[in-house]
Amino acid sequence: MIYSMTGYGRASAVLGGREITVELRSVNARYFEYTSRIPRSCAFLDSRLKALLGSRIARGKVEVSLTLQDLDASETAVAVDMDLARSYQQALRDMSETLGVKNDVTAGLLARFPDVLVARQAEVDEDQLWADVSAVAAQAVETFVEMRGVEGEKMLADITGRLDAVEAMVGRVEELTAGRVEKYTQRLYERLKVILEDRSIDDARVLTEAAIFGDKTAVDEETVRLRSHIAQYREILGSGQPVGRKLDFLTQELNREANTIGSKCQDLDITRIVVDMKAEIEKIREQIQNLE
Repeated sequence: MIYSMTGYGRASAVLGGREITVELRSVNARYFEYTSRIPRSCAFLDSRLKALLGSRIARGKVEVSLTLQDLDASETAVAVDMDLARSYQQALRDMSETLGVKNDVTAGLLARFPDVLVARQAEVDEDQLWADVSAVAAQAVETFVEMRGVEGEKMLADITGRLDAVEAMVGRVEELTAGRVEKYTQRLYERLKVILEDRSIDDARVLTEAAIFGDKTAVDEETVRLRSHIAQYREILGSGQPVGRKLDFLTQELNREANTIGSKCQDLDITRIVVDMKAEIEKIREQIQNLE
């Protein structure tokens, strides 16, 4: 299957007393690029998530977002920093005595001071957390890949249709260039008859000129290579492997052969065909830039 490089996937589940949500989104990139937004406490999961995505995605700039919400209150414990609380209490007592004001310190007041109450998360089983996160991530990846596949199939249909159009244009060029040397030779004879009138025409010279003309304007090699490139294109598209980078080179070759035909043939009809051919090749190039 052909895959687009743009896509989105999301999955969410409650596992191990946590609500786990994984989101994936990607845009075009020359290679596989990975960025993430995950809680600092789960930084140890980053390399594992990258490896998981890298096993399914060949190209594209992929951003992963991971959110975790604890649903089990037992996972969080609140502790009191007694030494810090006593320091605040003594400071308030000293201030009361120095200023001659009432010392009405309460536990509630002390609890408002910074860092007196500290919330601590329970120890995390890293292996179990990864098992839970990877299960949700796998679901997100499946949705993500499915969306890329749907887009890829649409792009494949468009590219295939344009390849057919280019191939038909190659056939038209072959028809128009067939017998060009013979037609040129005949026109040359007719022109020389008018110029030389009753004088004899040097047949050898005419044939030499015709041979030079044929050598300069022959596009047989170019049309053969175009057909070969188109066949290779179809073969790669049907391989079921990532194709974007492979097709970059072939697209350049298609464009090069079309340019050569245009420079060799000054025939107006052929020039128009070459212009249309290059337009189709450019649209193909735009599409493959989005392929994985």
